[in-house]
Amino acid sequence: MTITTLILSHYTLTTAAGYGINENLTALQTGHSGLKHNDFLDGDLDTFIGRVNGIEKEKLPGHLTAYECRNNLLAYLAFQQDDFINAINSAKQQYGSNRIGVFLGTSTSGILESELIYQSENYKKSGFFPENFHFKERHNSFSISDFVRTYMQLEGPALVVSTACSSSAKVFATAYRYIQLGLCDAAIVGGVDSLCHTTLYGFNALELVSGKPCKPADKDRDGLSIGEAAAFILLEKKNTMRNSDSTVFLHGYGESSDAYHMSSPHPEGKGASLAMQQALNTSGLTAHEIDYINLHGTATPVNDRVEDAAINQVFKNKVKCSSTKGWTGHTLGAAGGVEAIYSTLSLEHNFMPQSLNTENIDPEIHQKVLLHSEHTKIKHVASNSFGFGGNNCCLIFSKC
Repeated sequence: MTITTLILSHYTLTTAAGYGINENLTALQTGHSGLKHNDFLDGDLDTFIGRVNGIEKEKLPGHLTAYECRNNLLAYLAFQQDDFINAINSAKQQYGSNRIGVFLGTSTSGILESELIYQSENYKKSGFFPENFHFKERHNSFSISDFVRTYMQLEGPALVVSTACSSSAKVFATAYRYIQLGLCDAAIVGGVDSLCHTTLYGFNALELVSGKPCKPADKDRDGLSIGEAAAFILLEKKNTMRNSDSTVFLHGYGESSDAYHMSSPHPEGKGASLAMQQALNTSGLTAHEIDYINLHGTATPVNDRVEDAAINQVFKNKVKCSSTKGWTGHTLGAAGGVEAIYSTLSLEHNFMPQSLNTENIDPEIHQKVLLHSEHTKIKHVASNSFGFGGNNCCLIFSKC
């Protein structure tokens, strides 16, 4: 079977660092973080968050009001950036609406809508959800792909991957397999996760959130900053795509599930190293050819150390790397998609961003964590995404 080359032909993202590609790129290049002290809803949790401003002002078109929840509104906001809708419409004209897949990641979907109902006076009195509550279109994990397919008027295969923080990285592998098998000709991949009480208070209960902006790989790191984001990428086969100005393609992917613990990684990073090695194997590259690694880099004491240990097993040489979560916070199910786009920007602009907020690298960290951004020619980038339960994914992107 001929190996398919998938180009990232068009993409958009919205994060706490900005709306669209230009604002996010400017933030990366200037070191402007989107993190701020928690002001989400009741705001009584002492932590920093990556909140996207303006979601509350958005409204879905009338025929889509059943889908209206923070998660889908964030997706809708992202679609208004970077001419992404026109790119999808153009793809529909070439391939047909039934030949474009929708493969997205999320961890909590629209759960906030249910949380707000549980807190409402009506629920406290009656003990019932309103009869007009649209569970399928809002709370349901499939809601985001259902919304995107309906909004874009697509009829191809669609699914949601929900493997915690690796969700929107693993969808690249899913899309590759669907396209390789001939089940679709192109695909929208990425992910959306929005702020909610479950993640903020849940991670706080696990003692994983910091009272300061996260400091990945820093010797004084003490936890993560929760964020929200939407990231979408149109993947097309190189030999059929309409535009020739895109220069970045999916070169390899690796997945693993070590199932070591419900919320902690394997202490030796066995699953993470396996995913990275598989990504190298599928790409045909050697470890020495990777110029930069976009770390999962959550800034929790254990995760950063374990990721470094896993990298040491695969990359015998030290590799320049950084975590970009200092700009966006940990966007959970959207992180893989966000960081895939950040990796793409690194390749297109020959730019390796610093690990923002990191000041003094933990002496137990052995890789070359960047304290300052570097402008240098790069060709191959690896992006790590590791989730609860040992759900690991590594993606490799390269220039054509």
